[in-house]
Amino acid sequence: MFSGSMVALVTPFKNGEVDWQSLEGLVAFHLESGTHGIVPCGTTGESATLSHQEHDEVIKAVIKAVNKKVPVIAGTGSNSTAEAVRLTREAEKSGADGALMISPYYNRPTQEGIYQHYKKVASEVGIPIIIYNIPGRTGSKIEPETLARLAEIKNIAGVKEATGSVDQAIDVLRLCGDRLAVFSGEDSLIFSLMALGGKGVISTVANVAPRETVQLAEACLAGNWEKGRDWQFKLMPLIRAVFIETNPIPIKTALSLMGKCTGELRLPLTPMGEGNLGKLRQAMADFGLPVN
Repeated sequence: MFSGSMVALVTPFKNGEVDWQSLEGLVAFHLESGTHGIVPCGTTGESATLSHQEHDEVIKAVIKAVNKKVPVIAGTGSNSTAEAVRLTREAEKSGADGALMISPYYNRPTQEGIYQHYKKVASEVGIPIIIYNIPGRTGSKIEPETLARLAEIKNIAGVKEATGSVDQAIDVLRLCGDRLAVFSGEDSLIFSLMALGGKGVISTVANVAPRETVQLAEACLAGNWEKGRDWQFKLMPLIRAVFIETNPIPIKTALSLMGKCTGELRLPLTPMGEGNLGKLRQAMADFGLPVN
């Protein structure tokens, strides 16, 4: 159901509130650019500092703006299983095509706890669920064997692999086969994971370079590995620049330099340091992005 370049959308703010006008503008930008799917309220969307009401409303607003042109995969993860169920039910009710669910953070559950968490949410909703495996954020890794167990559950459809380990991706693909779609959660590994059998990427850099990320994903899906490799190489300096500080600080700053939103963040995230800002500007200019 899901493949290609799916953007982990930022949540624009203005004067401490969600900037609904800019949010609609960002969705329009991605639809015009050929992005294959929109993923609101993930890590890049600063879900950790959205109120529950804002979280639900951002998902609804994105679904409305997309108007069924591409899939909307709503970020609905939580370290509370009950809260993850509530968020996912609400996203399904609003018309989301799927849900992206980070594994429970801070709690550091066992592999059995992780399995039971996803199993419980999956039993309560009908939409497909993409598991989000990012131990750098959660404090615990979902092992390939656990993902293989989860792949047996009907509406668990995929995994966003952000462990940074190609070995992990190989084991997941080997154990799960076609039962679980693997999406890169690391922009620097899009080509590598798709060459191994991955179906696409849930991307941060696509916020500012959507067409190019689409070209990379489409080349890989078509088996045009030389073209895909060339796009990965071209994107690398920009990818490094948008992760020079904690995500989403640089990517939101880049969007503000492009005039797409204010670049406002919520504490505890703070504006970029001047040195890194200069490096980001240079990388954007070298890539050919407009810099105000």
